[in-house]
Amino acid sequence: MVSRSYSNLLDLASGDSPSFGRMSRGIPRIMTVAGFMSNIDDDPAESASSDPSSSTAHKDRLIIVANQLPIRAQKRSDKSSTSSSNNGGGCRNWIFNWDENSLLLQLKDALGKEDIDVLYVGCLKDEIHPNDQEEVSQILVETFKCVPTFLPTDLYSRYYHGFCKQHLWPLFHYMLPLSPDLSGRFNRNQWQAYVSVNKIFADRIMEVINPEDDFVWIHDYHLMVLPTFLRKRFNRVKLGFFLHSPFPSSEIYKTLPVREDVLRALLNADLIGFHTFDYARHFLSCCSRMLGLTYESKRGYIGLEYYGRTVSIKILPVGIHMGQLQSVLRLSETEAKVAELIQQYCRKGRIMLLGVDDMDIFKGISLKLLALEQLLMQHPEWQGKVVLVQIANPARGKGKDVKEVQAETHSTVRRINETFGRPGYDPVVLIDAPLKFYERVAYYVVAECCLVTAVRDGMNLIPYEYIISRQGNEKLDKILSLEPNTHKKSMLVVSEFIGCSPSLSGAIRVNPWNVDAVADAMDTALELSEPEKQLRHEKHYKYVSTHDVGYWARSFLQDLERSCADHGRRRCWGIGFGLSFRVVALDQSFRKLSMEHIVSAYKRTKTRAILLDYDGTLMPQGSIDKRPSPRSINILNTLCRDRSNLVFIVSAKSRETLSDWFFQCEKLAIAAEHGYFLRLRREAEWEMCVPVADCSWKQIAEPVMQLYTETTDGSTIEDKETALVWSFEDADPDFGSCQAKELLDHLESVLANEPVTVKRGQTFVEVKPQGVNKGLIAGRLLSTMQGRGTLPDFVLCIGDDRSDEDMFEVITTSIEGPSIAPNAEVFACTVGQKPSKAKYYLDDTTEIVRLMQGLASVSDEFAPI
Repeated sequence: MVSRSYSNLLDLASGDSPSFGRMSRGIPRIMTVAGFMSNIDDDPAESASSDPSSSTAHKDRLIIVANQLPIRAQKRSDKSSTSSSNNGGGCRNWIFNWDENSLLLQLKDALGKEDIDVLYVGCLKDEIHPNDQEEVSQILVETFKCVPTFLPTDLYSRYYHGFCKQHLWPLFHYMLPLSPDLSGRFNRNQWQAYVSVNKIFADRIMEVINPEDDFVWIHDYHLMVLPTFLRKRFNRVKLGFFLHSPFPSSEIYKTLPVREDVLRALLNADLIGFHTFDYARHFLSCCSRMLGLTYESKRGYIGLEYYGRTVSIKILPVGIHMGQLQSVLRLSETEAKVAELIQQYCRKGRIMLLGVDDMDIFKGISLKLLALEQLLMQHPEWQGKVVLVQIANPARGKGKDVKEVQAETHSTVRRINETFGRPGYDPVVLIDAPLKFYERVAYYVVAECCLVTAVRDGMNLIPYEYIISRQGNEKLDKILSLEPNTHKKSMLVVSEFIGCSPSLSGAIRVNPWNVDAVADAMDTALELSEPEKQLRHEKHYKYVSTHDVGYWARSFLQDLERSCADHGRRRCWGIGFGLSFRVVALDQSFRKLSMEHIVSAYKRTKTRAILLDYDGTLMPQGSIDKRPSPRSINILNTLCRDRSNLVFIVSAKSRETLSDWFFQCEKLAIAAEHGYFLRLRREAEWEMCVPVADCSWKQIAEPVMQLYTETTDGSTIEDKETALVWSFEDADPDFGSCQAKELLDHLESVLANEPVTVKRGQTFVEVKPQGVNKGLIAGRLLSTMQGRGTLPDFVLCIGDDRSDEDMFEVITTSIEGPSIAPNAEVFACTVGQKPSKAKYYLDDTTEIVRLMQGLASVSDEFAPI
């Protein structure tokens, strides 16, 4: 087994997680220029150790981390003034301003300045010469509270244009790397660059973070392994991650060679956010199939159990900044542009359809154009009337695929215009030059219908912007010649494969690959009655206006606070190397069983009771050959030869199976079928702990189980003397779990009047007589020893699943009773870190066997010669 490093992190101060609005420390100072300490708080006189009653004393602090800062940089010309504007800052060679279109800036504005301080960590879009980096860093920290991360050009290229854009981005948009031409093949050098950049980001964050107070919110797939570096340094860091792209199905994600590294890194966050349930479901499925993790919904919150920590899953699409968009709608430039477009299109009897997309392979621009071509062919009445204005934003990536999309788009536009155009009329107007935001908003205002037909997109806020723009204002209503109090209308044709689709129930949803269906959707959108368009618009406007970027940000941060609430009440250890690092978080009363502790107790005591589960405890669950190894047999025999010990194997297996497997263990006590059968040594007769069971119920249960076995590949039925077990250990985990739930309900229904209990385990459903459980054996063992007058002063009970919890309960409740010696050493131990009635845990079966070997060595050492 690979050795593990254990670093006890208990020295970190504990305390309740502060709720938003109660934090008392300012942002720490960071070194920006050699010999100059810059404070990031609004008050330049305030330091990290300032008096808590200062103006920022009650503000929370949020560190937002993303690939790019919400900053626009402009290089100065020789004639430029060195002064900076009111909302910007500058240095000798650069001028900086906020990027008002950045979601990260809108997020800050929506949260409100009174409630929280925001600090940004990220890269600039422009390359800064090393000679300017210190000065630029100082300006950005002091003026914008932005901490820039400067990366060498080659490293950034391999990280961003290499691994992020050539591999992760296509894969997360469901494109398999079948050939180098289709998408980037995995490149180990690019992956190493990705990890290195994430490490650099972590180092930058560590310069400014107050680990016990600050909340950290990481954004998007560029920084998916960053949580590991932060958790490794500060195990109680309050850490959220939001993925703005799709998350692919497990079949796609499995092709990523570093798939487990990325999953484990994300699980070092406290809260992971997704735009849609589909993306979250895919992520959970990957965690289940590749890491064997289980998840459940508790009071409406989905949680993954990961080494004692509960990683919460958030599902909420991002919204738009209502205030910013409405202010743009009020601009005189917008009004002038709207008037111009009305003159250009509406006054000439044209109906504008609008598309706004990035020029990349996933936005489906060519498919949209083909659908328009089909519409004009099938419905000649729209020729000369319908105009598709396609705004093509510059692609964010580079490469051959972008050039191919551009070439195909231009050729298709040219063909359609040549076929259906006429003097003064082109059915397609392609705008591939950058537009200012107010210009784009003007197109939204005038367009009769917005077409968003991407073949795969994370969220896409274009439909939201369109809806708010169509709502307009009084001045725009006059320009559009609308009567006061006129009900507004809008129409949307959206792809099923974009993140905003589930929230737009009034849109016409389409499969963008089905060109005929998209053409029909366009026709439907044009033909719908005015009242229908108005109703759809009202429904959308109500949702979009109430679920804006502020709603999204506040909801995420509230869930992050809730997810981190018990940080101070847990004991934590860091385990593992590199990207396999994770934190084990345990309740104060639940701790790892120390070899030194139990060996010391073992040596001191004279009457010992040892109860051991078999499957999952002495034998790994996934083993094909379930027979005990020669080493295990030798350990058990050594323990049994010690006259101070009474050793029990307690298993769900049948007595014939256990008799065969442990034939070499003469003095070993065995409890079979959860304790229904009991034998104190090999030569003894089998006893029954409960009266003889009537198993006529098997005639009812077995046909039901057989039905599920036939329909669930990999499942089996085990027929024991008193029980029936349906196992789905080798079936597909998701389907097997679904079938197990259905089988459990089915069996409980048909066996309602039978004296049996139906229980579900991790990979099985079992029917057994009522009152039979492993707790019977624990109670029987203690009462037998009490009857002999030999009260045990050492009790060790180890198990791994739900059925063993009955043993733990009996053992722990007997501590104060007459069946155990006063001041006895009692060890109830479960396998793995999970909620349990046991007080101790060990990581896996390897550690269990090592522990038993240690106890056997003590017995050997003190055995009489």
